[in-house]
Amino acid sequence: MPVPINYLAVFGAAAASMVLGAIWYGPLFSTRWVELSGMTPETIAAAKAKGMGKSYALAAIGSLVMAYVLAHSLVFASSYLMLDSSYANGSGTSAAINAGLMVGFWNWLGFIAPVTLGAVLWEGKPWKLWLLNNAYYLLSLLVMGMILALWP
Repeated sequence: MPVPINYLAVFGAAAASMVLGAIWYGPLFSTRWVELSGMTPETIAAAKAKGMGKSYALAAIGSLVMAYVLAHSLVFASSYLMLDSSYANGSGTSAAINAGLMVGFWNWLGFIAPVTLGAVLWEGKPWKLWLLNNAYYLLSLLVMGMILALWP
């Protein structure tokens, strides 16, 4: 049985994640992220000279995959929570938002947070970098979850 996925919502959620990332790792925390990640002006200059197009394209594909999988999680959660009938008659907007937030949070807690711990535990990255990156991932998944839930 095919899972009903709104592909326009998936693209919207992925785009929102990319915009959030540009703001998060740009004006908000770029200096702190560079400092915590151990990058130098030389490594940044080398990356810029090499071209960032491929990196941004791969990041966009990653955001699309994440939004697509999150949409599946939301469909299953909505079925479990029986949100379809309340949402269809217009009374379930807050229930849909809650479902989107829950799906974003539980996917972050179950899949992103534990996996990214390896950077701290095995690669010697600082906990502050883990917190900075994971705060972005959590916020991104929450925003994507709400977009996917409200744009059925």
